[in-house]
Formats: sequence, structure tokens, C-alpha cells
Amino acid sequence: MKDFNVLGSRAPRVDGPDKVTGRALYADDLNKAGQLYSAILHSPHAHALIKKIDTSRAAALPGVRDVITSREAGTTPYGVSPARYDETIFCHDRVRYIGDEVAAVAADSAEIAREAIGLIDVEYEVLPAVLSSDEAMADDAPLLHERYKNNVCAQVHHNFGDVDAARQKAAVIKTATFRSKMQDGAFIEPQSALAHVDLHGRLTLESSTQAPHYVQRTIAMALGVPLHKVRVKKPYVGGGFGPKASCATYELVACLHALRTGRPVKINLSREEVFLHSRARHEFKHDMTFGVGADGEFLFLEHECLLDGGAYASFGIATVYYANSLLGGPYRLRNIKYDGYRTVSNRPASGAQRGHGAVHARALFEMLVDEAAAELGVDPVELRLKNVMETGETTVNELNMSSLGMRECIEAVRDSSDWTAKRGTKRTPGKGIGAACGFFVSGAGYPIYRSTTYHCTIVTKVDEVGGGVAVLSGAAEIGQGCDTMMAMITAEVLGIDVADVRVKSGDSDLAVDLGAYSSRTTLMTGHATREAAEDVKRQMLEALAKVLECDAAALDFVDGYLAVSDQSIDVSALREEYLKEHMGFTDNPSGGPLTFREASRIAFLAKGALVGRGKYKPPVLGGSYKGAAVGTSPAFGCSAQIAEVDVDLDTGCVKVNKITGAHDCGFAINRTQVEAQMQGSMSMGLGECLFEEVKFDGEGKVLNPNLADYKIPTSMDMPELEAIIVESHEPNGPFGAKEVGEGGIMPTIPAILNAIHDACGVRITELPVTPERIIEGLKAQEETR
Repeated sequence: MKDFNVLGSRAPRVDGPDKVTGRALYADDLNKAGQLYSAILHSPHAHALIKKIDTSRAAALPGVRDVITSREAGTTPYGVSPARYDETIFCHDRVRYIGDEVAAVAADSAEIAREAIGLIDVEYEVLPAVLSSDEAMADDAPLLHERYKNNVCAQVHHNFGDVDAARQKAAVIKTATFRSKMQDGAFIEPQSALAHVDLHGRLTLESSTQAPHYVQRTIAMALGVPLHKVRVKKPYVGGGFGPKASCATYELVACLHALRTGRPVKINLSREEVFLHSRARHEFKHDMTFGVGADGEFLFLEHECLLDGGAYASFGIATVYYANSLLGGPYRLRNIKYDGYRTVSNRPASGAQRGHGAVHARALFEMLVDEAAAELGVDPVELRLKNVMETGETTVNELNMSSLGMRECIEAVRDSSDWTAKRGTKRTPGKGIGAACGFFVSGAGYPIYRSTTYHCTIVTKVDEVGGGVAVLSGAAEIGQGCDTMMAMITAEVLGIDVADVRVKSGDSDLAVDLGAYSSRTTLMTGHATREAAEDVKRQMLEALAKVLECDAAALDFVDGYLAVSDQSIDVSALREEYLKEHMGFTDNPSGGPLTFREASRIAFLAKGALVGRGKYKPPVLGGSYKGAAVGTSPAFGCSAQIAEVDVDLDTGCVKVNKITGAHDCGFAINRTQVEAQMQGSMSMGLGECLFEEVKFDGEGKVLNPNLADYKIPTSMDMPELEAIIVESHEPNGPFGAKEVGEGGIMPTIPAILNAIHDACGVRITELPVTPERIIEGLKAQEETR
């Protein structure tokens, strides 16, 4: 692989100093003089008609400056997918879950705002509620949205190959059902926003978001404000994971208050409100039947999926597709039948979360692979290796493997974990080891809304005084390290130090970028960053070549200096002619090569402003069937993991001792950040496997809306994590790079579940893995002996 000066290194994060010194400003740190504070009134009922709203007592409270309901906000529908716009800023006819937004108040203090919402009188007519997908699809279920027949807001029916014919050839057929609960993103920073309007009537929203572009577009649409009059800025963000990837009610509320009052308006969600509004992981039920030939060939998969999406569509139309489309890889599987149903219910809406839609489908499938291996009497790792796809192949659902290091990932974790020896050795009862693989997109092939827009643009500007470079981007740095990625790519192309690159990002005024979702930023924004840097470099070298009266091909920037391949070219006179006369400085008065600072000053004096432009959108993607656009990607990442666990056979407690993971990221632009993303995925997957569940009572109320009762892994729960980087060089990625953001979570849950089964013989088919479920499984084993 090509040697680089900056890329492939462990360059420190460019946002690291601000974060470790406490100088980083998050949304809640932002304030403006004269700002008001907003609070939202939430429905106490899961399902009810709104008969009357009286805001007079709230409006009369001293310190209250604005009270808004659907009367003031209007009823323009919005949402994530234009095909499923089913939300309004406030409920105007009925409420659909406990927490649904009914009204809001802006006041001089947060305390007054909260007091005022308690004075708003709402008359409800309570209706029967549906609290699960099964209830929602029942014949006598109340209809939650007129447009969704049988309360199904999206359904998918795919049939690839010939499942019936493949079934006849199968020597082993395994069938199982797997259930998971609604789960929260559990990011440390609750959502917060500050909206203000300038004297020209231009609205600016500063918000804890993953997608400034989509938020800007939704604000303009829902509030009827011209798009050019809306600016969205993203400050530092304390975690996103998907739930912050769309415009939320609190953002629209802050903007509407600001427009109506002319004053800045701030709103912070409480942790309980985060659980109600953050649009995180769906509740899933998967039914699968998997067939394998006598020789171990994967023959067919029959799959039915039921998703409880809560009150509104959100990302659900994509989720129900992703739940199956990504099972097309990374194995050769030529026959797949899928029926998926995404329902609405009277619970908080679900949306996208790390590994969008595919995590629990992968968990069940990887468990079935282990079950088939056991019946065939073969090593489950070797069975995976037998069926793994290679670079250049295409899945049955028409996804092209332009690069795929799946085999290398499996072999890496097998060897590093000492899998073969551990599997072949008689172990203490309760000790287990399990393996699994994963597969995910590296950028969504199409925007969320129908458009031919570029997915990202970049402007790179060289300082007029020379030396520094600014990269202007709309990309959303949410902790994943994209600002560092952009700085490193720019530094590599321009032959300068990363410290000389300033990245300004997360602002819709700077450039277009669709946001941090679908593991898209390194591949897509990275492409645009490289193009912009190459554009400005070309301009600089052309300007210098004109001054030097030489061919631009003879010039380059290397290690912070102008490199000249033709020794007849004399640059020494330029210091005298340009630098001393026009600026009065030189970096190297004794002669030698020009520094980048000197060269860029000369280029500016010769040409004027040095601005490079970059852009990216994927090539035409998709397949020959309905819905093929969902799941298409310029590239696909893959990963393998091996988990080692201890199961206490008396208490049912599970301890994960080690996870060995390998991920094919194409090319590791920053090796430290790649490893950190892998470790983050493992940690999040472990939490979703062993602890995490949003719990409800029989009325639809969330019972554990806080981080004391909603359990996530702490340092005491974390095992040893080994992160192995596999590089396959992705031809569609910048410098060969592709995703590592979400794909790493795919194998974690099934690797742990397979290890638990290996340890105690209990096959867990419902998450989270509680001690009670382990004990129930052990008791069932005893009863069948």
C-alpha cells in the first residue's frame, strides 16, 4: 500500500485539546443576552382526542412571553421520509403516546416556563391504546393514523432466487424466533437548542444535532421560512448514535418562539424527555428459517420481521428494509425470502440507531449459523469461511462487493483469540467462546429526500498571509473524528502538518453536508475534502509555475516545502522579489527550498484568493427491484468478533471477559480513531445485549427514563477489547478508506450469545440477557433430560 506522510498514522484529534481542557462548548453552554427559556407540555395519555386547550392561565403568569399550540404553529406535516410525513409540531386532533407534544411556553426563566405549562388546561377524550405490533395489527385495533391501514406504516416483500427449490436440497434446516426490546441511544448529552433571529429576519438555530442540513430543510418547510433565511449550526455534540439525525420538535419549538418574540430562545430536554423524543432503536421480532447443504453451503433464508415503531414513522420506512437487505452479505446466500412490517403504536417513536435496522437481524442469523454448524459437526468459524464472499462478487439483492476483507477479518480474530485451541480444549463449565460476523453500508446511496444534490461539498482556503489552511464543511463532528479526518486528508494532499489545518464544520452556511448517519462521512466527505485540497494545490502550483516560468508538473509540496524536480529551476530570487518587497518576511533567509507559507504567499500575490472546491455524490446505485435503493452504498464494511464469557450456573450472571474484533475499514486514515470506533461499537453492543431495555407499564408510560434505571455498561462491566484493523483498499473511497462507524456493532451481540450457548447450553432468544433468562434456560435443560 502507498506510503503516506500523514494518513495511516495516529495523529491526535484536532478537537482533543478543547475537550480535555473543558473549553469545548456544547449546546447547553450557549447563551445569548435577553434569551427566553422554553418548556414543552406533554400528553399524559397514550391515545386520546384533544377536545379543548385553554392557555389563558399560562399566558397570564408573570414572566411568560409566548404560549404556542397547534393554533400558532400550524399543522404542516413533516417527518423524515417525504413518503411518510405524519407529524406536526404540536398535536392538533389527537395525542398518540405518553409524552406527545401539545403546547409550549417561552418565559423569562426555565422555572417560570415549567410552571406555566402546568397551568395549560387540556380536555382529552381517552381512546383505547395499542402498545405492541401484535396489538396494532389485530383486526379490532383502533387506527392510529388514517393513512396506515392495519397500523402498518411500511412493509416490504422480497423474494430473491428460489427458496422453495433450495429448501429441497437442504440437509440442515434451522428455525428460530428472536425478540428485542426498544433501546435508547443513552448519549451522555441530552438534546439542547438555542434559536435566535437577527435584525434582517434570518433565523439561526444552534442545536445538538447530527444533521444540520436536514434540520435546516425541515425548519424551512414546517415553519414556512425561506431556506436561505435559515441557518443551522452544530456545536460540540456529546454523542449521537442516530437519534440526533433528524429534526425534532424541540428544535422547531425554539425556532417558532424566536420568530414570534424576536428574542433568543433556549430549550433543554430533561433525561426523561430524551427517552420520549430521541427516536432510538425499534423493538423487533424476527422469525427465520435457515437452510444449509450437507457440504456446508448456505442455501436459503426465509425471514419475517415485525417492528414496533411507536407513534410516528420517523426512519421506519428505511428500518424495515435494512432489517433484511444487509443479510445479503457477507456470505454467499442465493435464495432469500423476506416479509417485513413496520407498525405504529401508542409508544414513543423509534428511528435510527447505530447499525440502523440490521443489528438484531444479524444476531439471529449468526446464531442460526452456529446451530447449523453444530448439527453438521463442523467448526462454526470454518463454516463461515466456507461461505464468505470475496471482492468483486455481488449479493443476491444486487449489492456489489467492490472491496471485502471478510475472510481476513475472520482469520484475524480466529488466530488472535486462539479460537481453535480454546474450542478444542475441555473447559470449565460456564466458560464459553463464540464467534460472529457483520456487514454494513459505507454511506447511503441516496439522500433521505428525492434529490440529485451533492451529498457533501467542501471549501478549502489558503490564508492570504500564507501558511495556514482552512477547511469549511457542513459535516457533523459528533465525536467520531471527522474533523480530524478532514484535517489529515488536507494535510496529506498539501504536504503540510496537520497542525496547520483548521477545520470549521457543522454549519449550514459553510457548505452542504447531509450529516453523520449511515457511516457516510469518511467515504463521502473524505472524497470532497481530497478534491478541494487537490483543487487549491493545483491553483497554487500553477501560479508558482507561472512566476517561475516552468512546468507545474515539476513542482509539488512535500513535508512543508516546495519541492522542485527540475534542478534548473531557481526559487531563491522569489524570496527577494516577492517576500521581502511585498510582505517583509522570509522563513529561510539563508536560502534553500521555499516553505509552504512562503510559496502560498507568492501564489496569493500572483493569483489572488486561493480557494479550492470539492464535492461528492455516489454513482447511480440500486437494483432491479422495488426498494433496491435502500441498502445500496458505494462500499460495504465488514467485521468479525470472538467473545469469551463466564456464565455463573448458580445465579445466571454473565461476565464478558474479552472481545477480539477485526474490521475491514478499507484503509485506516487514523489508526487510533479506527480502533476507538471499533471499541465503541463493542461497548454499545455489549450493553444492548446484556442490559438495555426501555420498560413500559400497561398504560404505555416509560418506567425507566433515566440513566440510573436504564442500565448501560460502565467501566466495571467492560471486558478486554482487542481491535484488529483489516485493510482491503476500497476503490470507491478516498485513499481506499470506507466505514468503521456502525459495522463494528453487528457481530457483538451474536458473538456474546453464541459464547453463552457454548458456556452453558442455553440459547437466548430474547434481549436483554438477564440472569433470570439464563436460569430459566438452565431449568428447561434439566426438565428435558
